[in-house]
Amino acid sequence: MAGSTFWLVVLLGMFGSLLGFILNHFLPLMLLRLNGSLPPKGSFGWPILGQTLAFLKPHPSNSLGAFLQHHCSRYGKVFKSHLFLSPTIVSCDQELNYFILQNEGKLFECSYPKPIHGILGKSSMLVAVADTHKRLRNVAVSLVTITKSKPEFLRDIEATTISMLHSWKDKSQVIFCEEARKFTFNVIVKQVLGLTPDEPQTTRILEDFLTFMRGLISLPLYIPGTPYARAVKARRRISSTVKAIIEERRRQAAETSTNSSRSKRSDFLEILMDVDTLSEDEKVSFILDSLLGGYETTSLLISMAVYFLAQSPSALQQLKVEHQNIRRGKQKDEYLNWEDYKKMEFTQNVINEALRCGNVVKFVHRKALKDVKFRDYLIPSGWKVLPVFSAAHLDPSLHASALEFHPWRWEKIQSQDQTCKRFTPFGGGTRCCPGSELGKLEVAIFLHHLVQNFRWRTEDDDQPIAFPYVEFQRGLPLHLEHCPIN
Repeated sequence: MAGSTFWLVVLLGMFGSLLGFILNHFLPLMLLRLNGSLPPKGSFGWPILGQTLAFLKPHPSNSLGAFLQHHCSRYGKVFKSHLFLSPTIVSCDQELNYFILQNEGKLFECSYPKPIHGILGKSSMLVAVADTHKRLRNVAVSLVTITKSKPEFLRDIEATTISMLHSWKDKSQVIFCEEARKFTFNVIVKQVLGLTPDEPQTTRILEDFLTFMRGLISLPLYIPGTPYARAVKARRRISSTVKAIIEERRRQAAETSTNSSRSKRSDFLEILMDVDTLSEDEKVSFILDSLLGGYETTSLLISMAVYFLAQSPSALQQLKVEHQNIRRGKQKDEYLNWEDYKKMEFTQNVINEALRCGNVVKFVHRKALKDVKFRDYLIPSGWKVLPVFSAAHLDPSLHASALEFHPWRWEKIQSQDQTCKRFTPFGGGTRCCPGSELGKLEVAIFLHHLVQNFRWRTEDDDQPIAFPYVEFQRGLPLHLEHCPIN
């Protein structure tokens, strides 16, 4: 009897869940029809799944993909769909995207699928909203402002670059995405936690972090042994490691408080420890967010730049000339400084074009806080909204020869106002990535040494693929020739 009751409860639970999913699929449109107001044209697709699988179908990251191309040609640049278990407005319109980003916290708010919260944690700046996000972001902007022009930070980036390229001297091939991730992790773990690559804690954090990253792009099933479940546990271990480092720092500070000559560390953690506006959990989440942004996004940007430069000999040659001119003004082993970085004008054009063509961040998740009218569109309260940044980046009406890698296009743009709507590689508004300038700085310094020491070529069958996170199919193998410029 007890067994029968158990299975009855299970069946009722499954039926209730199924009914909930079906109502979630059909009820929003039924209510809107009754009210006589409908959002833009489009289709909800299959019950429960909607059109999620078609939307996530892998495609080259320098293209919109079959789903968006088909829907934009059929319904226009703004259409309704059912994605990630929610009724959704998809926007490939630069004006609407800009409107969404500029009305963060007023008409729209960040709304990633709940499983993402499970991995990132409720205090993560990536999923936080309202005042919590504002406090975290203010701290992030302050840290970036303090850090980006510090001579020690630039030296750390450059020393890590030189060390990595030195290890390539006798190699004819490297898997570049793996190398780029090693480089960015070593830079960010030093800057955030003050750890060097050869410390045991660094190895432990990297192992857990790789597990965390695999779970972030996996099927969100919390079943023991799945990548998602392992990622949640890995995040807990990283949190424990960071808390242990914080406690050790506090113990050392207490023991040496009477020693006025004690040198204070200059990493993110040291500064965070003195921030009173964040709780302990928020500080730990902030560290994890910093590692995530400084590791994955920056390594992918470096990979994009290297990939596209291999396809454009003229851009590569102009880049070499710029960096040779900078190097001529310095002593043999003299480190780069902030003034040198500001001279890298064509380098910035290359980075911007790699971001535009590669689309490191294709779209973001938002939710309408109230009914929103924009032009003739109705965006119903509670619906998800997906502004697709790659649509504007690859729009030929906004960028001439939009599918071509052409860094010189950025020389013609005179002001930030000309780019803010049609170029949003790091989002926009109050949720624009605060660490984007640090990422560009790392890429620029890495390229400075790479172009003066190596020639490289890629393989024809490798390219960046979006599904929806961007990865190179084969990890971007590079065939190298060591040819230092004296």
